[in-house]
Amino acid sequence: MKKRKGKAKMEKKQEEILEQKMNPEEETAENKPEAETAPEAPAEEVKAEEEDPAQKALDEANGKAAEYLQLAQRVQADFENFRRRNESVRADAYADGRKDVAAAMLPVLDNLERAVDAAAGSQDEALKNGVEMVLKQMTDAYEKMGVKPIDRTGEKFDPNLENAILQGTEDEGEPGTVCQVLQKGYMIGDKVLRHAMVKVVPE
Repeated sequence: MKKRKGKAKMEKKQEEILEQKMNPEEETAENKPEAETAPEAPAEEVKAEEEDPAQKALDEANGKAAEYLQLAQRVQADFENFRRRNESVRADAYADGRKDVAAAMLPVLDNLERAVDAAAGSQDEALKNGVEMVLKQMTDAYEKMGVKPIDRTGEKFDPNLENAILQGTEDEGEPGTVCQVLQKGYMIGDKVLRHAMVKVVPE
């Protein structure tokens, strides 16, 4: 009985060996390598994906901050330009106003000078001194405003500064020069308030 069982086992073993030799490509499930599994994503990538909404919100906030900064800089630049223009306009308006007042008061200055000349032969010293003081105050005020008289007697006639209303003779000076100032002219800065009225020697 034992011999038969042993013989049966031997035959079964031989059949298995023969079958393996006839089908070498077939492998048992136990000998097959395990199927490759997809690599797991690194923990850092998973964390980055989890933080993606927060990063997106941060990027949007940074973008808005940069936009607001540019807007603020533009507004500041516009304000600086406005301030400079306003200062320039104000300075020009002040200069024009000062020029207009100085020009309007020139006839008063002329009359004060005439009053001083008329009082020169007067016996009333108080009247003469009083008129002279008023004239001095007026001329001092003009000097503070930057107003200067145009008196170019003996110099070459300049139509930009003077108006020739009379013609002199050769004996009164060099040809083309101013031989007499009939009415003073005045300048404020580099602008003419009033042209001088002069007598010119013909050329």
